[in-house]
Amino acid sequence: MKVIVIGGGASGCFASILIASKGHDVTLIEKNEKLGKKLYITGKGRCNLTNAVTGGEFLKNVVTNQKFIMSSLVRFNSNDTMGYFKELGVPLKIERGNRVFPESDKASDITRAMERRLHTLGVNIMLNTNVESVIVSDGHASGVLLGGNKKLNADAVVVATGGKSYHLTGSTGDGYKFAEETGHRIVEPVPALCAILLNDKDLEKLSGLSLKNVKLVARVKDKIAYETEVGEMLFTGSGVSGPLVLTMSSHINRILPQNLVLSIDFKPALDNFALFQRVNRDIVSLKAKQFSSLLGLLLPQSLIDVFAHRLKINKTKKVSQLSQEERQNLVSLLKNFPLDMKSLDDIDRAVVTSGGVNVKDLKPKSMESKLVSKLYFIGEVIDVDAHTGGFNLQLAFSTASSCASDF
Repeated sequence: MKVIVIGGGASGCFASILIASKGHDVTLIEKNEKLGKKLYITGKGRCNLTNAVTGGEFLKNVVTNQKFIMSSLVRFNSNDTMGYFKELGVPLKIERGNRVFPESDKASDITRAMERRLHTLGVNIMLNTNVESVIVSDGHASGVLLGGNKKLNADAVVVATGGKSYHLTGSTGDGYKFAEETGHRIVEPVPALCAILLNDKDLEKLSGLSLKNVKLVARVKDKIAYETEVGEMLFTGSGVSGPLVLTMSSHINRILPQNLVLSIDFKPALDNFALFQRVNRDIVSLKAKQFSSLLGLLLPQSLIDVFAHRLKINKTKKVSQLSQEERQNLVSLLKNFPLDMKSLDDIDRAVVTSGGVNVKDLKPKSMESKLVSKLYFIGEVIDVDAHTGGFNLQLAFSTASSCASDF
């Protein structure tokens, strides 16, 4: 069988390997000058290959269409991915948060291992080649149309073109066009795992400040829409970023910013009453010292002026002179520090894209289209995304494995 795979990223390379290993004639088409261009920048160049949790724990980290992706994860999970790349000669290690990396900390080790396997299997790799459209004949994928009106015939076509994030790596949304042209529905692509931009001018001076052991909360009409676990975040010149923010972005990217109220809980381990008692104890221990000293016990130094300003309390005021109302307002701000959200960061700077080919148009066990026979969509081009930590790359490998199982 002749198979064309469009896109030489993680899912495209892996699907090509698995399909070719079954004896099929595979042509892998990549628009860039090399394979795995986005892989080179994942995990800050170290390639966070997968996450070592499996089963239900892994599924909890899938944000969109958990039920659809379940069969793919059962078929090929993170243990399978680790085992496969070890077989390809890449030693791996597991770090904090069960994140899996090459021992060398080099993303190139993953890409080169797949390239070697592709060459060994005789996969025809076409670089610097643009696919214009997928050819469908009598409801069956029968090839692709390249630039210059050149046709390549095939018995099956696999679309593995990625999303719209990091367009310089080739993720320019081509797969959405192929999908729509062949009758498939597209869920609007939006950024996921990205920074959040703020309107707060007084917070710009906090750029570079890293916060630990805090919680981020999103509310819509005073109801909690999503709250993160306790973790880390940081202020940037234009907003906030870091692990908690990336996670939050994936859960609020379908809500209009003007309907959202974001806030930081600086003391998630304490409820309001316990924190109020803590503040009162600190005031007694500080005796005649200034309000700034109390804030210094509770917050990083660079936040003292911001809190004093928002509370409208002179930071030179003696702590013993703080009224009950001022103490309560301090506790409230520590537990619910509002962030004036402007928008999510641009999709081009997002780690992944949320949205894509509607999974209702795909068969979950094989990733084959329900509308066009022998046309498959895998990886980030489909409407499935997950938290940061290796989960999205695993989805690429798992969907590639499901696709290959149909050959």
